[in-house]
Amino acid sequence: MSTAKIAISISEEMLKQLDDLVREETFPSRSGAIQKAVHDFLDRQYGNRLARECAKLDPEEEMAIAEEGMNSELGSWPEY
Repeated sequence: MSTAKIAISISEEMLKQLDDLVREETFPSRSGAIQKAVHDFLDRQYGNRLARECAKLDPEEEMAIAEEGMNSELGSWPEY
């Protein structure tokens, strides 16, 4: 995957904390730490789409649909 260089501005305090993480070898570099942070942020933003879509569903309607499907198939299930 190709990469691109960008310039960002962050507070001195954030830079100090970032450098502490690099010094502690939590991340290999400032760039690595920022890439991980952006990656995690994008995962949360786009990964939450499923949760947002599921929140739009009506639980009672979904249960009724599931029950309807189960009732129509129930006679074809083998006895145990």
